[in-house]
Amino acid sequence: MITNLNPSSAIFLANTDRLEQSISDTTNEISSGYRVNVASDDPDQIETLLQLRTDEQQNTQIQSNLSSATSDADSADTSLSAAIQLMDNAVSLATQGANSITDAQGRQSIAQQVAAIQAEMVSYSQTQVTGRYIFSGDQDGSPSYQLDLTATTGPAATTGVDQLSGAAATRQIQNPAGGTFAASETAQQIFDAPGASVFAALNSLRLNLLANNTTGIENSIPALQAASAQLNTSDAFYGNVENQVNQANTFASQYNTELQTEMGNIQDADVAQDATLLTQGNTALQAAFQAEGEMPKTSLFNYLG
Repeated sequence: MITNLNPSSAIFLANTDRLEQSISDTTNEISSGYRVNVASDDPDQIETLLQLRTDEQQNTQIQSNLSSATSDADSADTSLSAAIQLMDNAVSLATQGANSITDAQGRQSIAQQVAAIQAEMVSYSQTQVTGRYIFSGDQDGSPSYQLDLTATTGPAATTGVDQLSGAAATRQIQNPAGGTFAASETAQQIFDAPGASVFAALNSLRLNLLANNTTGIENSIPALQAASAQLNTSDAFYGNVENQVNQANTFASQYNTELQTEMGNIQDADVAQDATLLTQGNTALQAAFQAEGEMPKTSLFNYLG
């Protein structure tokens, strides 16, 4: 390109352009708080910065999942603690029903109390958190069991419930420290385990009370105790889940702080330093304009008569 500027003026303009660009960049850093706003600000660090942001997003999602797992485990613990108390009540009722001083009418009355316990137990198997049935495994949009005390045939005649779903609980919670862990059990595992079914033990007690069968009532007590032990085992499982989630949350929080620190070291502006550079840049620009204005202006006409 052909220019009418003399070399001195061209150098002046180039230098002032550079100073003005530096001032603009520094001003942007101060206003945004970031040293790296676009890839061209620091190409060598962009790949690292993008990876750190990806890691932060993943860690945030893990924290969200852990929060959900915490809610589920807390609700499960509350329901199972109440269910264990119900089983203690059922054992007391069974002992009362087996007592020789209790007559048939008394056993009929106790049977009604056991029926109420059965209904409440089923409601615990239907525990919900934010609309999800937390004991329904991978099909948590609906309950796994419903009460059915009138059945005379099929499994419900023995257990007093209809099984609506047998979905397994295959979901795993990711631990930010590495690996995954199971955070839930199904209603079948908790309330209807083979050899320790809460539903079957309660229904057997109720039916024997209605039949005024003292031997059957006595025999139901060990089944109730085995079912209660199963509930305690499941409650302990959720207690362990709560501990794992708490540890994972602590790690995730610390990791998030580390990621933010690393990103800050790369992208955050040094406001104090930028303020100094801005002052220096403006001072240098003003000095340059002042010096340029004081330079003598001569041309060929100055030397012609």
